[in-house]
Amino acid sequence: MKNVVITGSARGFGYAMLKLFYQDGYNVVMIDMNEEALKQSKQEIEKTNVQDENKVLTYKCDITNSDEVNVLIDDVIEKLGSIDIWINNAGVNQEMLPIWELEIADIARLIDIDLKGTINCSNLVMKQMEKQNSGQIYNVEGFGSDDAKQFGLSIYGTAKRAVTYFTEALAFEVDEKKLNIQVGKITPGIMITNFINHSLGDKKEFELSDKVKMVYNILGDRPETIAEFMVKKIEKNTKNDVKLTWLTKKRAFGRFMKAPFKKNNYFLDEGRGE
Repeated sequence: MKNVVITGSARGFGYAMLKLFYQDGYNVVMIDMNEEALKQSKQEIEKTNVQDENKVLTYKCDITNSDEVNVLIDDVIEKLGSIDIWINNAGVNQEMLPIWELEIADIARLIDIDLKGTINCSNLVMKQMEKQNSGQIYNVEGFGSDDAKQFGLSIYGTAKRAVTYFTEALAFEVDEKKLNIQVGKITPGIMITNFINHSLGDKKEFELSDKVKMVYNILGDRPETIAEFMVKKIEKNTKNDVKLTWLTKKRAFGRFMKAPFKKNNYFLDEGRGE
């Protein structure tokens, strides 16, 4: 039985992926900073598998703290024996303001979570995977990974652009060392969750412009839809330096072409989750 660890997985996209892995018979490890969400999500996810043979482990862990991550890794190895898949999904958004109107402390926290957290976890879990001589690491890309620009997403985009370079560099070094480890990028596109209109987790809710809402209604998807696509791809993958993309250019073009005839309005819904 394989073991999957996903950061930021008590809600939203991380939770949707974790739930599918669990249903497919994997042991799963849920990491988040929200203890109440961890408790509730663990109860929910365990109801989805009547066989009750695989395990759900939960950890409150700050991914920017190497000591906490090391303790978590050691505990997972002790309980499950290995880490076969690690997905760096945890991330936060910024308030939609220009760079100079953001608080320095908020900028630092976003970079710590979205970039340093990914680097930190990859660094530490690679040491374990090298011992095992096996494993997969996937890092979640986001707006800015392809060098796109949008007002109010400059710091978030900076972090995600760096995550892309880091992931490619990690995959390159794995190849150079000829390790039996696969590193890849997950490119989910636009997911309709609380993430899109909350800064630094749940710190502050902000209003999206009508223009942004229009684009999100055309290109956005529920995290469950994207998670189903990604989990299938991950379970089949055997290659290093892969990029798993949901919102391809072809799919995006098709959405815009159909937009006049198929209208979504995600912003009338409540409780989108994170």
